[in-house]
Amino acid sequence: MISRRSLRLPITLAIVMIVLLIALIVGWVLLAVFAAMEKGDYEPLYWTLLSVGTTFLILVLGGTVCYLVLSIKTINLNRQQSNFVASVTHELKSPIASLKLYLQTLSRRRVTEQERVEFQQFMLEDVERLDHLISHMLDAAQLDKERIDENLEDIRLDVLLRDCAQSVCLRYRVPTDLIRLDVEPCTIRAARMDVDMIFRNLIDNAVKYADSRPQVDIRLSFDSHAERAITQIGDNGRGIPAKLRRKIFGRFVRLGNELQRETPGTGLGLYIVRTLVRRLRGQIAVRDTDVGSGTVFEIQLPARPNKITPEDSVEHSSDAAAAQVA
Repeated sequence: MISRRSLRLPITLAIVMIVLLIALIVGWVLLAVFAAMEKGDYEPLYWTLLSVGTTFLILVLGGTVCYLVLSIKTINLNRQQSNFVASVTHELKSPIASLKLYLQTLSRRRVTEQERVEFQQFMLEDVERLDHLISHMLDAAQLDKERIDENLEDIRLDVLLRDCAQSVCLRYRVPTDLIRLDVEPCTIRAARMDVDMIFRNLIDNAVKYADSRPQVDIRLSFDSHAERAITQIGDNGRGIPAKLRRKIFGRFVRLGNELQRETPGTGLGLYIVRTLVRRLRGQIAVRDTDVGSGTVFEIQLPARPNKITPEDSVEHSSDAAAAQVA
């Protein structure tokens, strides 16, 4: 549904346009009357009315264009909200139906111990799916709140990327070597929850939209000249058309028809990512992979380098060796 606040401006603009149009019609009628009178005394009034009428005409034209643009945006927002409702309804209905089926099975017939354990595991996965969906919606709702600088802290971005990668692999129950890491130690100052949401959403999308044999590459480097951490998250999926790359960061936006999608989602993930990246005075860009199909998301955030400790060197070497083996 469209809120009253969003309709207030188009309605006000329409009323102003109607008033200007009435004034324009009356003015041109008077102008025609005075022009019909062939008296020199009315010439200054003639040019005055002509100027006023022309100005009103331009204002009506400009108002019409603005009204058209606002109407198109309102229609698109309404369509996106309908798409979002369909997506959330599907996301809620599927795990609830699954939970209902397992509970009915457990209550109506006897099952073996192994089957009971399997049913409990499936139900736990459905509950986690619901929890993830609700958390996603709450995260989007909290973006409009003012940021509290007291929550800022120094965060090792390379460590956080490893944690997010392991968490996503655990969620989708895929081997950890599916995500290849090549990261440099660097530190950013931000709210941990914001940074975690950024990269968890991007890595989650990379795994979710990857090929049938998924492979995700995460690279983190530090630009000492610009004092920025540059993170690149690439997948081997079908990619995103260039003309749609700006659109995907909108709220409720998902490519295609919601009822024909196989991949779950709400259309809020990339909106959350872009909003938080801008809040951290960073930049985000989308491009194709260098080889084959796929998409690369590049995020630049203000950062500072870390002194590499022996532990970091060993960990970095092990990641590079694992990437070569994979």
